[in-house]
Amino acid sequence: MTPLYEFGAFGDTGALVAAVCIGIAFGWCLERAGMGSARKLAAQFYLTDLTVFKVMFSAVVTAMLGAFWLGRLGVLDLSRVYVPETFLAPQLVGGLVFGAGFVIGGLCPGTSCVAAATGRIDGIVLMLGMFLGVLGTGLAFAPLRHFYDSTPRGTFTLPALLHLPYGGVVLAVVVMALAGFRGAEWIERRRSAEGAGA
Repeated sequence: MTPLYEFGAFGDTGALVAAVCIGIAFGWCLERAGMGSARKLAAQFYLTDLTVFKVMFSAVVTAMLGAFWLGRLGVLDLSRVYVPETFLAPQLVGGLVFGAGFVIGGLCPGTSCVAAATGRIDGIVLMLGMFLGVLGTGLAFAPLRHFYDSTPRGTFTLPALLHLPYGGVVLAVVVMALAGFRGAEWIERRRSAEGAGA
C-alpha cells in the first residue's frame, strides 16, 4: 500500500533520498524536453512553440490518472495523499507574481534550476533572484502573516468545487487535455505557416 512514507516503508532519510532522485529525474526530463531554454519557454507567450503547455499538461494528466487508477486498484490510499490548503487571496497574488516573473525572465523556478545546472547565465541569475526573494519574504514574514493566512478554503479540490464525482472530473480533465493538445498543434501549424508566408 502506498504512499510508502506514510505507511512507514522508509524514514526521513529515505524520503530525502527519494526526493533528490525524483528531483534529478524531473530536471533531466525538463532538459530533454528543451525546458532549460528561456527562448523556448518565451515562445509559449508568442504562440509559436507550445511545448511547455504540452509537457506540463501531460505531466498533470499522467499523475492524475496514476493516482486515480492506483486508488481504484487499492494500491494507493488517497486519503493519505497530502493536499495543500487553499488561501485564495495570497495564492492569487503569488500566481500573479510568479506569472510576471515567468514572462520577464523566460524561466520558472524549476526550469531556472535546469538552466543553471547546464551552465546558462540567465538560469543562474534567475536562481539568485529567486533565493533573494525567498529570503526577503522570510525576513518580512511577520507583517505579511495576516495576509498569508487570509481567505482560507481548506483542502479545496475540483470535485468539491464542481460537486462532481472524482472519476467524472478525471474524465473531464482528460478530454480537456486531448482537446488542448489538438488545439496547440493547430495553433503551432498556423503560426508556422504565417511565419513561412512572411
